Amino acid sequence: MLRVLTISSLSVALTACSGLVKTKSQDSVSIKTPGNWHAVSKGQHGKISTGWLSDFDSKEMKKFVYEAVSNNPSLNASAARLRATREGTIGAYADLLPRVSASSSGSRSRSPNEPGPSVTSSSYNLSLNASWEPDIWGRLRDLQQANYAGYLASVEDYRAARLSLAANTAKAWCNLISAESQLELARVTLASFQKNNSIVERNYKAGVPGTRALAVQLSRNNVASAQRSVSSRLQDRNQAARQLEQLVGRYPAGLVKGAKELPKMRENIPSDIPASLLLRRPDLAAAQYQVFQSAKIADASQKNLLPSISLTSRASTSSRRFGDIFNPQYIASSVAASLAQTVYQGGELKANARAALDRNRASIHDFSTRAIAAFREVEDALEAERSLKEQEEFLLVEVKQATLAERSAELDYSEGVDDSGILEILESQRRANNARASLIALRNRRIQNRIDLHLALGGDFHTESK
Repeated sequence: MLRVLTISSLSVALTACSGLVKTKSQDSVSIKTPGNWHAVSKGQHGKISTGWLSDFDSKEMKKFVYEAVSNNPSLNASAARLRATREGTIGAYADLLPRVSASSSGSRSRSPNEPGPSVTSSSYNLSLNASWEPDIWGRLRDLQQANYAGYLASVEDYRAARLSLAANTAKAWCNLISAESQLELARVTLASFQKNNSIVERNYKAGVPGTRALAVQLSRNNVASAQRSVSSRLQDRNQAARQLEQLVGRYPAGLVKGAKELPKMRENIPSDIPASLLLRRPDLAAAQYQVFQSAKIADASQKNLLPSISLTSRASTSSRRFGDIFNPQYIASSVAASLAQTVYQGGELKANARAALDRNRASIHDFSTRAIAAFREVEDALEAERSLKEQEEFLLVEVKQATLAERSAELDYSEGVDDSGILEILESQRRANNARASLIALRNRRIQNRIDLHLALGGDFHTESK
């Protein structure tokens, strides 16, 4: 009889194998990359360094970044979800092990026995059950590996969120400094315009030759424009402060103060080679784990077409006396094995297997999409690094010349130049202040881009020591 059962089981297994999906899953991806970045500049070759916060000369920036990674509620929520995901991997591993359960019961009853005394009877039961599904085809191992790969992807997602928070906090700090600098410049500009307006109006009322109503109107226009700018810059400053406070987990009251000037940064940073980006960026690492996860799920879906074997065992005792339920003489036991194979389910299992393979292919394309986007982010940041530095050099010349023109116009006006001198001083003041504001904004853009470059390269800001 055992021989017949074995041959029958083998026949069922072979029949099931013939229905397996022939296409294999793919658990890794290879992408061709150039030997170097196209937009890389001289001095940016070599391996990247960790701890990019040290590239900026600002203790306050580091302090706010450390505060953010400790107190930001969104990041703390992500950490809690990550711990929950880790606990979920235990359940997947437990499926590979036998399951054992125990139960016990006891009862006591009394029945009348007229004309004599009533009869009291007791009954005690104890049972132990065990079941196990041997992982013959490796399906459960595939699911366990898929579950763990999903957890590792979550680890990388958390690391990406942590790096992004650090970068956004550092950028928010610089935005606050820039906003306060713009506000201070707007106030200085307003004071200068108000001073000039007083002179123009006094000269106009005194009938100084060459001072016409046009000069008064343009001067008043400058004052009103500067007043509007102060109001706008104040709003920008308060919004920047509240954004920083939100990131570090504080109430957004707008009370935090910035530094007097933007932090200085290193001249150049090494960018390594494009191939190293695939191993370093957490979002790409997460995508690779997701490819592996989808491949193992696809493998398990195909193996789900094969028959499953389960072993069960039961031991129980029953006695009228409680002490006898632990007596080996009263133990009854049984062991059974079963083989199950789905014969017909409307093609659902095969459809699930094909769908799992398609999801595996989709994850491969998703990884390629992310990788290409990551390469573009680095190339854009490297190009901006060079361009913004060049723009700052030109803008410094612009600020210098605008300042000289402003002084020359003021000197001409003080020496009694005709009406055209008034227009020139008003225009020169506008140009000089616009150039100064542009310089503040451009220097902030350079720092923002440098932080984006660090983030695009996948370098850590190095807070482990904290």
